[in-house]
This record gives sequence, structure tokens and C-alpha cells, in this order.
Amino acid sequence: MTNELRPQPRPGIMDIDAYVPGKSHAPAGVTKVHKLSSNENPLGPSPKAVEAAQAVASSLQLYPDGAAMRLREAIASTHGLNIANIMVFNGSDEALALLSRIYLGEGEEAIYCEHGFLAYPIYIRAVGATPVIAKETDERANVDAILAAVTSKTRMVFLANPNNPTGTYLPFEEVKRLHAGLPKNVLLIIDAAYAEFVRRNDYEAGVELVAANENVVMTRTFSKVHGLGGARIGWIYAPKHVTAALERVRDPFNVNAVAIEAGVASMLDRDHVQTSVEHNLKWLEWTTAELEKLGLRVTPSVGNFILIHFPEDDRKSAALADEYLGARGYLLRRVAGYGFANALRMSIGTEEANRGVVAALTEFLKD
Repeated sequence: MTNELRPQPRPGIMDIDAYVPGKSHAPAGVTKVHKLSSNENPLGPSPKAVEAAQAVASSLQLYPDGAAMRLREAIASTHGLNIANIMVFNGSDEALALLSRIYLGEGEEAIYCEHGFLAYPIYIRAVGATPVIAKETDERANVDAILAAVTSKTRMVFLANPNNPTGTYLPFEEVKRLHAGLPKNVLLIIDAAYAEFVRRNDYEAGVELVAANENVVMTRTFSKVHGLGGARIGWIYAPKHVTAALERVRDPFNVNAVAIEAGVASMLDRDHVQTSVEHNLKWLEWTTAELEKLGLRVTPSVGNFILIHFPEDDRKSAALADEYLGARGYLLRRVAGYGFANALRMSIGTEEANRGVVAALTEFLKD
């Protein structure tokens, strides 16, 4: 069929590499599966969130509150924030995509880090802008490299802090130095999806910078520590001029009724959040130490996942390890697209899953 006989995407769209999520299915014949490929909460959502979601089921004929006021109030009261600067979305991905549509255009540039979230270049290229990659140092964002990449065409900088898939982070002083070096017309987006897991005195998720400046946005999610990835809820803290622009382009009723009620209950259940964080801290440390005993390098992580590097040996490669683990029901994440051809990302799972991966890799490295 010739191009004249059907609608065509505008130039550049079909050149974008589609995002590939973590695996959800094991090979045929595997009866028990531990999904460790998408950084989900192994404890699941708060029981209170499940109850709240179920309570909505009998009234799904009604549209949700378009302003998601109860959810924004829960976020504001929990984090001590001004509700006027909070917006909620169908996942933080929606917020990032809309911000790109608003603040980027043809001939302009946006910067992201070498091993940053692969959705960033998708959002950038989808609006006709050019993605610019800033090199990292020791698998961590490099402020000087980011600032060196700024040109007169730069309109946005994406900073995942902590970063996925490395699990590394920038101390707050470095984030402030980055912001201070950016032109006032450049929007700094701090993607803090894993902020709740960080227990470092020199870390700050971004609230302070947003409150004091006109060109910073912090994005957060319910998909990680809250265990609500399936509900798709994200939120931002942003200057009012940014929220005003977003209100003009977001979809009506963009957060559904089930997600709103589950989100409220989850945000207010601080015991479940604390239990989830404590579980992660315990097993992040244990799993890292056990894998290092096997001679594997693990990038130091402050998130709920680790990046495992395999030997430069064709018989012990990440690809073969992935196949070996998958056949035993352990689904990890290949990260070649992030620049790590010989590494796997592993979400911290249940005790059974963590111990199982270590045992399986012990056998894999022996064989």
C-alpha cells in the first residue's frame, strides 16, 4: 500500500524506539513465578487501599471528581504541602508527557542522563524536540556534564533521583548546584519515583527547590512504595504557573474513581508504607551482600532494586543468567537498552524470591 492511501504519522514518530516493559511471563512449564522485573512492592498494596477500591465498584457509572480533591488533600496533609501546587495524573508518566508537550517543541532540546529512564527520549522526540544525553560518572548523574550540555535551545532537564535502573542518587547539594547553573527559562524536572525508599541524610526529593523557584517540578508515584502500579496514579509538586498550564491540556477525569479512593487510603496508611520501606532496607542490604559474595558487582542502590553486573565471560553472561533464572520462575529485567549489555536489574522481592535468586545464581555461576 502506498503512503498516499492511508494516514501517515508526522516525520520522526516511527523512528522512536517503543518502550519495552519488564517481563511478566515465565517460559512454558514454569508453575511458580516471582516477578522481579518492574520494581513493584512485594508486599502488595495496603489492605485499606484494596478495601477502598472495592467499595467504589458499585458506583462505577459515576464520573470521578475531576479535581481529585480528596486525593490531593491526602497528599498535602501527609507531606505538609500546599494543595494548590499539587496535581494528580494517570501515572507520573502522564505528567512527564504533558510537561514535554507544554514546554518543548520543534528545534528545541531536552537533556537526560546517560542511563536515565528510557521514557524520557520518547516524550522528547514525540513533540519533535531533540534529546541530548549527558554522560554519567560511576553510574551516577554528573552535574558538570549536564550543565555542559546546555545550549540556547535547551528547555528542559530530566533528572531521575534516585535513578532507574542504577539505583544511584545525587545529594541535595549537587541538585541545588545543578539548578543554580541552569538558565531561568529551563525547566528542571526531578523524577523522585523512588524517594520514599531513600534513607540518606544528604537526600531531598525536590520539595524545597520547587517551593523556592519558578522552574522546578517534582514528580512522584503511587506505583512503587504504595504498591498501586495497576491503579496508575502519579502526582507532582510544581509552581502554580506550571499547574495552570497543565490544567489546560490534561484529559478530563484523568484519574479514575478506583485509583482516587485507593490512593487516598494508601497515602494515609503510614504503617504500610513504613513496613514496606523496612522490608526493602533489610533485603536490599542482604541481597546485595550475598550477590557480592558470589563475585558479582552490584551498583550501590538506594531504591527498591539493584543492578547486577555479570562477568565478561560468554558462559556467564547476563543473557544466559536471565534465561537460567527465567526457567526457574525468577523474572528479572534486561537493561541493554539502558547501556548495560551485561547486567540485570532485580527488584527486591519477598524473602522467598530474594533467597531463590541468590541460590539460583550460585548454581548458575558453578555450572
